[in-house]
Amino acid sequence: MKRATTSKPLAFSPEQMAVALDDAPDHINDPDCPYDPNDQAAVDAFWAQAKVRLPGQRGSQKAPVKVAVTVRYSPDVLAWFKSTGDGWQTRMDEALRDYIANHKAA
Repeated sequence: MKRATTSKPLAFSPEQMAVALDDAPDHINDPDCPYDPNDQAAVDAFWAQAKVRLPGQRGSQKAPVKVAVTVRYSPDVLAWFKSTGDGWQTRMDEALRDYIANHKAA
């Protein structure tokens, strides 16, 4: 299956692009830029680390903060948490955390 084109054609002619490039400043002062845009070596080093993703693809995950497990709950407990709507798993996690906090051995 062929991918659909995701970008629109340029709205500017090659002549308009050439004029815009000629009018561009020689020195860029951007304090928010993670590299010095005036240093070609810094630009190349920054973009050499870039990872290309297609639209809709997720990036690499950071270190997981939770652990996946298989657990069995009573049907009524599960039904109650699910009846609270989206985010029921997070609320169940919070309820278990509260239980732990209130029942820690002194």
